[in-house]
Amino acid sequence: MSDKLMLLDTASLYFRAFYGVPDKVKAPDGSSVNAVRGLLDIVAKLVKLYEPTHIVACWDDDWRPQWRVDLIPSYKAHRVVEVVATGPDVEEVPDPLEAQLPLIREALTALGIPIVGVSEHEADDVIGALATRATMPVDIVTGDRDLFQLVDDGRSIRVVYTARGMSNLEVVSDETVVKKYGVLPSQYADFATLRGDASDGLPGVAGVGDKTAATLLQAHGDLAQIRAAAAAGDGMSAGVRAKILASSAYLDVAPTVVEVARALDITPPTDAVRALDPAESDVAVALAQRWNLGSSMDRAIAALAR
Repeated sequence: MSDKLMLLDTASLYFRAFYGVPDKVKAPDGSSVNAVRGLLDIVAKLVKLYEPTHIVACWDDDWRPQWRVDLIPSYKAHRVVEVVATGPDVEEVPDPLEAQLPLIREALTALGIPIVGVSEHEADDVIGALATRATMPVDIVTGDRDLFQLVDDGRSIRVVYTARGMSNLEVVSDETVVKKYGVLPSQYADFATLRGDASDGLPGVAGVGDKTAATLLQAHGDLAQIRAAAAAGDGMSAGVRAKILASSAYLDVAPTVVEVARALDITPPTDAVRALDPAESDVAVALAQRWNLGSSMDRAIAALAR
C-alpha cells in the first residue's frame, strides 16, 4: 500500500457527528456520547474508503487567534460567548458537545491517532503546515471551503469535503475548484478574501461576489495585481475599480487572516496506522464499555487493523 496522510479537521467532524447522530444512547451516568460515537464511525468510514497509512487529528488550540482578530475584529465575532483576556475566547458550543471533547480526545488517543494543535493557531493552520511539509499524498477531511486553497494535484493534495454529509463525500481536486469557482486552488484564498465569508465574519469587498471575484482573478492572476490594476485605472470597470479602492484598508490585512499559516514548525508524525496490540485494544475496549461507545469503537478498531 502506498503511503498516504489523512489530516482530520477534527472540530468540523465532531460538530457534524454531534448534529448528525441522535442523542438517544447515553453513557451509564447519563452523559451524552453521540458526538464521540459519531466521530468514531466517521473515522472508520474514512479509513475504509480512502485507506490512509497515516492519520493526524488536527486540533483548534485557538479557534479565534488574537492576531487574526487584531487585523479584522469581526473575525468569528458572532460565535463568541465569552471574551477571555488571558487566552482564547470561549466559542459557542452546545454544552452536551463541550462535555464530550475530553472523551473525544481520549478515544482518538486510545486508537493511536495523534492529536496535533499549536497555540495561537487554528486546526486549519496545523493542516496547512502538515500538508506543506508532507512527503506523501495528502487527504484533508473537512467541511470548510477555506481549505480548498491547499488543493494541489501536482503534490497529490486533495480535500475530502464533508459539507453534503458522510454519505455524499466529495473529493476536491484542482479541476473541482476550477469548475465550481472559476479559479485555481492557488487563487482560492484571494477569491475568498474578495467575496468575503459571513460565517467567519469576513466582510469582503462590498459589491464583489463570486462571479466578479473570479473574473478579476482570471484577468489579473492574484490580489496584488488586481489592486495594482485598480490603482492604475486599468483592466476593470470604473465601478469595480471604485469598490476595490474603497476596500484598501480591508485588503491590506485580510489575506493574512484568510490564508492558512503554512510555515508553522510542525513535524508530521511518522507512526503509521496499525492494528492495536492486545494491551492497547484492552484499553480501547474498556473505554468503550465505560462510556457505552459500543459498536462504534469496534468499527474504528477493525478499520485501523485492516
